[in-house]
Amino acid sequence: MQATAYTFDPGTRSGSVLLDDGTPLDFGADAFDAGGLRLLRPGQRVRIEVTGEGAERHVTYLTLQTL
Repeated sequence: MQATAYTFDPGTRSGSVLLDDGTPLDFGADAFDAGGLRLLRPGQRVRIEVTGEGAERHVTYLTLQTL
């Protein structure tokens, strides 16, 4: 699934993304670390993996979207 980076705190390595429908999803350091990223800027397109549904929905993997 694709999304757009919305917020990122380099101190905690966590933040949020916006799905293409505008839905925000938070991610933690575990999802950020799983993708091997070192930095993320708001507005960058990312590829994410999500588990759970409803209030339990969360990002488990986050990496940059490349063409």
